[in-house]
Amino acid sequence: TPTVAGQHVLDADYFRRIDALNFTMRHDDGHLPQDLNEADIVVLGISRTSKTPTSIYLAQRGYKTANVPIVPSVAIPPSLSEEHSAFVVCLVAQADRIAEVRRNRAMVLGDRNLDVYVDRDAILAEIANSRRICSKHGWPVIDVTRRSVEETAATIIKLYHDRRAAHAATAEQATDV
Repeated sequence: TPTVAGQHVLDADYFRRIDALNFTMRHDDGHLPQDLNEADIVVLGISRTSKTPTSIYLAQRGYKTANVPIVPSVAIPPSLSEEHSAFVVCLVAQADRIAEVRRNRAMVLGDRNLDVYVDRDAILAEIANSRRICSKHGWPVIDVTRRSVEETAATIIKLYHDRRAAHAATAEQATDV
């Protein structure tokens, strides 16, 4: 039967999603890196790989998500290199696509040096650096060039649950021994 405001039920799931969204907003763009162990998911990537919109979408689904930019000549937060429970994933895109998005952003906001920010070779170096970091840590990389935020988030959620299932199976085998 129809219920007035029934789509806004204030149950535990609703409050879990609100908590996740608040966490995600506080941990946008590398803020509060010391708290990354509290995240369910950490999204890495260079500028303009849709880290923030993907993180917000994941938060709306109830996942505490932090996003951390990979910036040339800036080390990733030490908390990511230490033992942590967060699922880490990196977003990349084709260099031409990133250059196009960066050019459009810079023209609208006028806040970047276009020569450096949209240089294809510099972008290729940023992508290669991202892939090296992820390879070193065993973190998956998702190419978002032709993916919507929803498709990217669905892939991340699947990888996240696959990882949790693998960890649970490993823990169960350890207790059987």
